[in-house]
Amino acid sequence: MLNGKSILITGATGSFGKAFVDTVFKRYPDVKRLVVFSRDELKQYEMSQRWSERDYQAIRYFLGDVRDASRIKRALEGIDTVIHAAALKQVPAAEYNPFECIKTNILGAQNVIEACMDHQVERVVALSTDKAAAPINLYGATKLCSDKLFIAANNIRGTRATKYSVVRYGNVMCSRGSVIPFFQQRRASGVLPITDPNMTRFNISLQDGVEMVLWALENALGGEIFVPKIPSYRIADVAEAVAPNCRQEIVGIRPGEKIHEEMITESDSYQTVDLGRYFAILPSGGHYTMDQYCESTGAKRVEPGFAYNSGTNSDFLSVEQLRRLIEEQVPN
Repeated sequence: MLNGKSILITGATGSFGKAFVDTVFKRYPDVKRLVVFSRDELKQYEMSQRWSERDYQAIRYFLGDVRDASRIKRALEGIDTVIHAAALKQVPAAEYNPFECIKTNILGAQNVIEACMDHQVERVVALSTDKAAAPINLYGATKLCSDKLFIAANNIRGTRATKYSVVRYGNVMCSRGSVIPFFQQRRASGVLPITDPNMTRFNISLQDGVEMVLWALENALGGEIFVPKIPSYRIADVAEAVAPNCRQEIVGIRPGEKIHEEMITESDSYQTVDLGRYFAILPSGGHYTMDQYCESTGAKRVEPGFAYNSGTNSDFLSVEQLRRLIEEQVPN
């Protein structure tokens, strides 16, 4: 699928970007070009120690910020596939610095959309988050806006072949800033801070996130928000799995946090279909109807009022399952 293609990943020095690059080089050895686009020169240097331009002739390191429209346009010359992973995603930082988050997550998204359209990029997949569904914090609100921009881009592409779609998934198990590495760092103290013992979150592995993006690149018709079927976990169970001998101290939820996360709301259900491994929230008033989409893909409509919530999910990870996954995926 990606052999002979030229790919650009925004925010490529993050956890997802590095896992995506690793997978592409292992699976598609004849990829034509793979552009790492990010604003952090140190992270690019560190990444180049693993994937050097000498050993991996397809890779390119391109310094730039999605806020800079002219820079992203320059980077997209000759590119036919784009993965948009750049974002400011720390909830407390976004609450304290709202317009900085807006400039990257919304204005930056629009810059990527317009540059892809101008260069007639074939396929664009943007990464979203469960916090974009019924958002209560600024980060989630900016990602919802970003999702809307990418989906609406399909309406203004004219005769261009560009297809824009979005993947929305939950907490990535070994990503930077996630709860498991935090608990690992704190367990030597003997006390783990727990926001709320009832709190739940969706869980996805980094590789499963990569696989989902690759699947979307191959199968998207344009305009979908894809949602994976993944398990949930309880924060208290994660603490038990990481450090069973530590005392759990309840500290209360932070501003902008939910007890449970959603990826599909009841309001979304009327535009949602089941694709087997994934759900897809379809655009209203897009270039296909729901019936046409179902006929083309074999999808089935979900029941009206359906919602996908981490607290009511039918699939929960046990403490032992969490412990096993942590051992496999998260370095101590």
